[in-house]
Amino acid sequence: MRIAVDVMGGDHAPDAILKGCVASLEDLGQEDRLILVGPRELIQDYLTDRAVRDERIEIEHAPDVITMEESPAKAVRSKKDSSIVKMALLGSEKAPESGPGARADVVLSAGNTGACVSAGIMHMKRLPKVHRPGIAVTVPAFKGPVVMIDCGANPEPKPTHLWQYGVMAAELARIVHGIENPRVAQMNIGSEEAKGTDTVKQTRDLLRATPGLNYVGYVEGRDLFDGNADVIVTDGFVGNTLLKMAEGLAKSIFSALATEIMTQDPGLMLQIEPVFKQIWKKNDYHEHGGAPLLGVNGAMFIAHGSSEAKTIKNAIRNCRRFVSSGVNQVIARRLEEVSFVAANLTEAGAESGSVA
Repeated sequence: MRIAVDVMGGDHAPDAILKGCVASLEDLGQEDRLILVGPRELIQDYLTDRAVRDERIEIEHAPDVITMEESPAKAVRSKKDSSIVKMALLGSEKAPESGPGARADVVLSAGNTGACVSAGIMHMKRLPKVHRPGIAVTVPAFKGPVVMIDCGANPEPKPTHLWQYGVMAAELARIVHGIENPRVAQMNIGSEEAKGTDTVKQTRDLLRATPGLNYVGYVEGRDLFDGNADVIVTDGFVGNTLLKMAEGLAKSIFSALATEIMTQDPGLMLQIEPVFKQIWKKNDYHEHGGAPLLGVNGAMFIAHGSSEAKTIKNAIRNCRRFVSSGVNQVIARRLEEVSFVAANLTEAGAESGSVA
């Protein structure tokens, strides 16, 4: 398997990214290849200084960098030699099948999320029938993993986009996480049928009309960790906000508990510290690595901007698992099977004067 990593993406790049890549070599097979995308001299110096010599490492020279502050679409168009653009090209059908610069099976970046999405759509293109790709984050809930989509790629989706997110994420939950009949829900401001925007309600009708999809209705923010759904569909703005709020809340609760227990009974803290560490590990995004951008024609993973070496190592492991599962091929077939659902809604909307 060929895995391309943007070594210049993220708050701690390039050192943390390169350290994670080197650490991941112990998990790779002899036939695997790790393609480090970034300034050639910088990468070579890092490897030389640490006496890293491995024939499985390749370098794809990319002298430019797209920073976190830049406008994604503009940067992708203007910085053709940036690490994000070069990475996306490696993951696209534009790359040769063999030889120097051969196509990667999966690409990974912790850089500018908007730029990754733009580069993915522009160069890797979309799977057949897909309108807009979405980021599917696996949340480690108390009763098992929950796939939340979208988490930042599409802040203002149409109902058909959200419907496709539900269909794609259900296949991800089934194939990658082994959930036999994933329960698909929508994030809303209440569980009552009458609540929600027109977009939410039209999405509900699409999901409900999809054969073979186990749609269970609306959930609220408090239901995210309760195990009431295996897939939660929402727009990129709400999904990203929920994710970061949960991350911040978890840190605050752990910090408050640790401070209070240390103040009241330091001995008790020593006894329960292993339990704290185990719970934290289950919920730490560094342990879970990146998230796939579902819907692109290929495989792109986007990691947290604050990724450390451990995050990247785990993300590379998840990249391999995703590609090996063949989920993209299943998603393409599934969207073809149920494409009539959206067509029916479009026709109904045209007749009533509102099109999804």
